[in-house]
Amino acid sequence: MHRRLALSLVLLATAALPLAAVADDRDSAALAARLFPTLMQLKPDTLPDDARALLAERTQQLARCRTATCTLASARWTPAQAGLLTAAAPAHAEAIERELAGLNNILSVYGQGQPSRYDAIDGPVGAAGSTRLVGDVAIAMQMSEVDASAAYTAFDRSIAVAVGLLDANDRLDAIRFEPISAGTNAAPFARARQLDWNAYPYSAIIVLGQGPDELTTPLSAGSKLRLKAAAQRYAAGDAPFLIVSGGAVHPRGTRSVEAVQMREALMARFGIPADAIIIEPYARHTTTNLRNAARLLTALQAPPRQPALVVSSPSHIDSVASSAFSERNRHELGYVPGKVGSRVSPYAIPFVPAPESLRIDPMDPLDP
Repeated sequence: MHRRLALSLVLLATAALPLAAVADDRDSAALAARLFPTLMQLKPDTLPDDARALLAERTQQLARCRTATCTLASARWTPAQAGLLTAAAPAHAEAIERELAGLNNILSVYGQGQPSRYDAIDGPVGAAGSTRLVGDVAIAMQMSEVDASAAYTAFDRSIAVAVGLLDANDRLDAIRFEPISAGTNAAPFARARQLDWNAYPYSAIIVLGQGPDELTTPLSAGSKLRLKAAAQRYAAGDAPFLIVSGGAVHPRGTRSVEAVQMREALMARFGIPADAIIIEPYARHTTTNLRNAARLLTALQAPPRQPALVVSSPSHIDSVASSAFSERNRHELGYVPGKVGSRVSPYAIPFVPAPESLRIDPMDPLDP
């Protein structure tokens, strides 16, 4: 009896000790916040009892796992679990549903090697069933175990599992240029604060990048054409800024960012000043070229109804102006990122951004 009492006292004393300091990984925390902003803001202790019980059950299940397979399976959110969580926070239900779907998609693509929406340019380094994929998944699960007490996993460890999978594949693209208003964009953002937007017919010239086909080519012929057309519009005084849009996309696995290469070319070849060029270094598709440009214009505090001018090749503008492109946006994004007007030349068409473009969607974890 005395031994049992002594053990109880030891356990109580241990429980009362302050928790050891945790070394939070800034990149992991930043990626989690970028991909899952709504989930990260949820406070488990403010949720209804059934939601708190669910989170506690998930925590215990993940803690019991001793294999990568178990951890990966336990991190997945079932439809019933997602439904319970959205019901617990109805004001954020749509965003929660979107973020959980994106999280599950990361588990499928980067954890199991299932095809992504654009498998030619996205997905894990290792193919499905390969030794490389198995090894990367095992490391990612161990990363999530090490980070189980980190602040960014306070809501649910599945966030650490998803982040670990991306990190194991060195796909931190979504935070590579954050904050977007800093770095090379600092000068144009500062200039925007003093700008008379009404002095220009367009808020910005949005240049749609075209990636090269080989790693040795920094700037494709298509991008060079688009830059020539955009530089002429800028020289004519159409807009105060050029937004060059394109991430590290082509060829698969490249580290070269289209927007960065286009910015350098605009300065070197056309003498356009640095404070007139804004990089949008994330977009991987035409849909997100426009969505991300809309986000930048909002961040710049451009007048919301002032049109921007989209510049690209004639065939690309044909596509942007088509009803098929609107349908593609609805299918992939869930909305149309803005309204296009009547084209003003073979190379240019007006575009008025839509506020829906501000929604974060981790279904594409490299460009949410």
